[in-house]
Amino acid sequence: MKASQMGLVSIWLSGLMLIALSLYATQKLPSVKPPLLIHRWPNHRSSGPRITIFTAPGPFSGSAGDRQKVAIRSWLGLSTDVRVVLFSQDASVVPSIGSFGSRLIVDPNIDFTFLGTPFFHSMMVRTRLFKSDISVFVDPETILLADFISSLSFLHRLHRDWLFVASPRKVSHMPFHLNDDGTQWQRENGKRVRTKELQEIVNGNLQWSPHDGKLILAWNNKGSPLHDGILPPFLYGKGIHNSWVMSEAMSSQHRFVFDASWTISSFFIDHPENRSNDLINGERGWEYDGNSHLGALYGSSYFREANFSGLARLLRCYNRYLFIDPTSYAVNPFGQGHEVGLLKRRSFHSWRMKKVSACAARIKSSENLPYLSLKNQLKASTKLSFPFSLESLLLGIADENKTIVLAVAGYSYKDMLMSWVCRMRILKVTNFVIYALDQDIYEFSILQGLPVFQDSSAPSEISFDNCHFGSECFQRVTKVKSRMVLKILKQGYNVLLSDVDVYWFKNPIPLLSSFGPSVLSAQSDEYNKIGPINMPRRLNSGFYFAFSDGSTVAAMEKVVKHAATSGLSEQPSFYDVLCGEGGSNRLGDDKCIEPETNLTIHFLSRDLFPNGAYEGLWEKRNLSEACLEKGCFVIHNNWISGRRKKLQRHVSSGLWDYDISTRMCKHNFEHSHHLLGS
Repeated sequence: MKASQMGLVSIWLSGLMLIALSLYATQKLPSVKPPLLIHRWPNHRSSGPRITIFTAPGPFSGSAGDRQKVAIRSWLGLSTDVRVVLFSQDASVVPSIGSFGSRLIVDPNIDFTFLGTPFFHSMMVRTRLFKSDISVFVDPETILLADFISSLSFLHRLHRDWLFVASPRKVSHMPFHLNDDGTQWQRENGKRVRTKELQEIVNGNLQWSPHDGKLILAWNNKGSPLHDGILPPFLYGKGIHNSWVMSEAMSSQHRFVFDASWTISSFFIDHPENRSNDLINGERGWEYDGNSHLGALYGSSYFREANFSGLARLLRCYNRYLFIDPTSYAVNPFGQGHEVGLLKRRSFHSWRMKKVSACAARIKSSENLPYLSLKNQLKASTKLSFPFSLESLLLGIADENKTIVLAVAGYSYKDMLMSWVCRMRILKVTNFVIYALDQDIYEFSILQGLPVFQDSSAPSEISFDNCHFGSECFQRVTKVKSRMVLKILKQGYNVLLSDVDVYWFKNPIPLLSSFGPSVLSAQSDEYNKIGPINMPRRLNSGFYFAFSDGSTVAAMEKVVKHAATSGLSEQPSFYDVLCGEGGSNRLGDDKCIEPETNLTIHFLSRDLFPNGAYEGLWEKRNLSEACLEKGCFVIHNNWISGRRKKLQRHVSSGLWDYDISTRMCKHNFEHSHHLLGS
C-alpha cells in the first residue's frame, strides 16, 4: 500500500516538474505575433455580434474630410463590437485618423483606378479576410445612430442568411454635434441629446438619398454567397453596384433580402458635392457609363427587372421587430430563434392590431424610397470613351522629372497588359500610359481604370493570334510605337517604352535616367553569352529609354522615316540608323554613336536586363530566384514565337500578377494592413 502511494506521489511530482519546465520553456521561446490578416477583437467586447463596417473614403481634406471624420466617429462610438476598415491609398488618410484607435484599419491593398477610385469587386473580396459576424458597406459620409446596433443584434439571432439594404436620409442641417469619442450627441451648450429625440428628427425627414452609392448594404457571414455568378469590376460609389448586388441576390435566392430603411436611423449632411454626383440629375460621367455597361453585361438584371418596391420591410413596432410585405401588408413578427419564411397575415388582439396597423401606415405614407430602376440605368450598347486627351494624361501622370512609361497593346494581349499593370502597381510605378491599338482594348482599359488613349495612326485589323515576331501584323504594330514615342518626346517628356511582355522585378527608371541626356539606353537581343552585345540587329526596340533632348528627337525622326519605307519591322531600322548598317557606328562592345546627331546608344547589361534567350533563364525551375541572384531589373519574354506560347510561358513561370477570372490584381496579403493604435 505504501509503495503504491509512494508511486502515485512520485508520478504527481514528476508531472508538476514537467509542467514547470514547459512553462519555463514557453517563456523562453521568442514571441510569435499573429499574422496581420488575423485582427483580434478587443478583450472588452460585449456579447453582441462582431460587426465590420467597410468604406472607401476620399481625401481627408476640407469640409468633405470633416464630414467623413464625424461619420467614422459615429460608427466607432456605437459599440466596442464595431470595427471599421477604410480602403484607401490616399496619403492624407493615416495622418488624419490617428486618434481613432485600434478598431480602425486602413487597407490599401485593393485595386484602384489611376484616378484613385476603388474597385467595388476588389473591396468585396477583401471583406472575406476580416472575420466578423456581420459585414456592412456604408458611404463614408453617412452617420449611423444607436438603433443600427440593436437592429443588427436582432438580425444576428435569425436562423437564416440574410442581406438588407437601407437608404439614409438627406439632412440639410444638424443642430447637434458629436462628441470626441462618438458616444454622445450634444447641443451647443454641451448638454446631451437623447437618442430618441435624435432618431425622431432623422426619421421624421422623408428625404431619402437618390444615389445608389449612398445605400447601406449589410449581410451576415454564415456561409451562403450573396449571389450567383461573377461580380463585375464596378467602380465604388459610381452607381449601379449596390442595386446590382440586391437584384442578383433576389434572383439567386440564397438569402432573405429585405429593406431596413425604416428601422435603421442613418443620415448624411446634404452638400453641393453630394448633389453633383446624383444620377437623377443626369450627371453621370465616364465612370457611371462604365458601371452601367458592366451591369448590363453581367448577371440577369438587364433582362429581368428586379421588384425592389416589393422587398419586405423591417420595422420596429413598440419594441418588437416585424417584417411587413409592402404589397399586401402581411405581417410576420419574429423573436429569438424564429426562422424567416413567407410573410403571412397574423391574428392579433385588437389593441395590438391597432399598433401594428399604425406601424404599417408609416410605410404607406412614406412609400417614396428612391429605388432606381436598374433596367433604365443599364446600357450595354454604350460606347465608352475617356474625357482625357493624350496631352492631359501626360500632364497629370508624368513624374517630377517629366518621365513617362509607355506601353502599347492590342486586345489579344489584354491579359498580359493587365499582369504588367498589376506589376506596376506593386512597384508603385504610377507614371505609365497605355496606347490602345484597337477599340476593344481601349474600352477594356477604361473598365479596368487605366490611363489609356487612342491615336489615328494605329493600324487596323490587328490579328488576334498571328501578330507575333516576323509577321506582317507585327511589322505594322511596331512602327506605330516609334512614331508615338517621337510624338511624346516632342512634347517635352522622357519616355521609357516597355512592351507588356517585359516583367519588371524593380523600377529601372532611376538607373536609366542616370545615363543622362543624349544617351538612348536599350535592351540587347544578343543571345550569345560571350562576345559583344551591340552586334548587328541586336538592338531591341521593345524596351528602351529616351530623353527629350535635341539629339534624341533628331535621331528618332531618322528612325521613323527609315521604318516608314522599310518592308521590315521597326527593330532593324533602329539598329541600321543608330548603329549603322553592319554596325559601322559601333563603339566598343556595348555602345554605338549616331554621327549626325551625336546620340550615344547604350546597350544594357544582359545580367540586369536579360532578353528571352539569355542563359536559358525562362527554362529555369525558379526563374524569379535566378533573376534576383543576378540582380535583374527586368526580363523580356521574347525569343518565342506565338502569342499563346508566350502567354503560357509567362503564366507558368510564376511571373504573373493578374487573376483573369476575377479581373483583379493578385495582392500579397501579408503586411497588408496598417493597424492604427497597435
